[in-house]
Amino acid sequence: MDIAGVADFDKSMARIDAWYQSQILDRPPVRFMAHNAFLQQASEDISQLSSADRRAWWFDVETQVGLFAKSVEGRRFYGETFPVFFPNLGPEVYAAFYGAELVFGEVTSWSVPLIGDWQDMDRLAFDRNNIYFRKLEELTKCALERSQGRFMVGYTDLHPGIDCAAAWRDPQQLCLDLFDAPEQVKRLTQIAIDDFVEIYDHFDAMLKASGQLSVSWMGLPSRGKMHIPSADFSSLISPDFFKEFVLPVHRQELGGMTHNVYHVDGKGVARHMDDIIGLGDVHAVQWVQGVGDDQPIMQWLPLIKGLQQQGMPVIVDLNKKELPQFIEAMSPEGIFLWVAADDEEEEQRLLKLVEGWR
Repeated sequence: MDIAGVADFDKSMARIDAWYQSQILDRPPVRFMAHNAFLQQASEDISQLSSADRRAWWFDVETQVGLFAKSVEGRRFYGETFPVFFPNLGPEVYAAFYGAELVFGEVTSWSVPLIGDWQDMDRLAFDRNNIYFRKLEELTKCALERSQGRFMVGYTDLHPGIDCAAAWRDPQQLCLDLFDAPEQVKRLTQIAIDDFVEIYDHFDAMLKASGQLSVSWMGLPSRGKMHIPSADFSSLISPDFFKEFVLPVHRQELGGMTHNVYHVDGKGVARHMDDIIGLGDVHAVQWVQGVGDDQPIMQWLPLIKGLQQQGMPVIVDLNKKELPQFIEAMSPEGIFLWVAADDEEEEQRLLKLVEGWR
């Protein structure tokens, strides 16, 4: 693909392909840009809006696409950093396809639980005419029309399975339900996966029809089908419950994908790492270390090295100040670095540091 500001897209894709095999083409892949940074830039203005006006802002297709297009105009992108617009109404939009309402903040949204009684499950049904589903279609179409040679277009953040069930029921309540109503929980999570392939394929087809690759908020393109499975709710449950309530749905979710990069959101989810890797269809993991006491990255070296030893590629998001120490302590095979930089000059400097990593 020819994208303005990206020097050698094919070479970058070759580095990513090698990374999936825990191999190195010439250097490890590295990404510098945070996803949807344009929302952070607009957050101060959005914070001044009323709840209704915030919703209207998020639903304003021209505003969202226009702000993103302006944010990448004239930029150069180094390493494996690609300008990707992914249509975004928040991480719980999948739950909203079935009737949940979303409340919008400055840079994200959250859903209002709609299963107060188990009988409410009977009215859960995926609807292609759902207002949120249609709005994501509009965002995708608009972005595709304006993207030609300027940026890539991805698909939205999809969280089926246990995370969707938690959004419908409320995470705290779902924790109790695992003990009090396990069969109902299994039915709810099954509803939350039944339409996943249809939903994924719908947006994937829209992208492929316009010559786009498969990519989402992670900014990691695939010429096949790329998916980002996760189960953030699993940070609240035991390994035994993970095996019983999460793994069966994951097996349905991961099948048929070319590249599954599992989003491991902190040490609570990491306790299930062996089961996650044991799924077989996980091709890489993204390690999210968290904040506060979960930083710096160096305390997680045993976990990262353990993944390396198992041949599991891993994305590591770290502070630029930690990069020299991390490089000195680690071998580069199977590591994809995410490093935030202040400007293009700093990106070039950090890239040279990575190029010397052996």
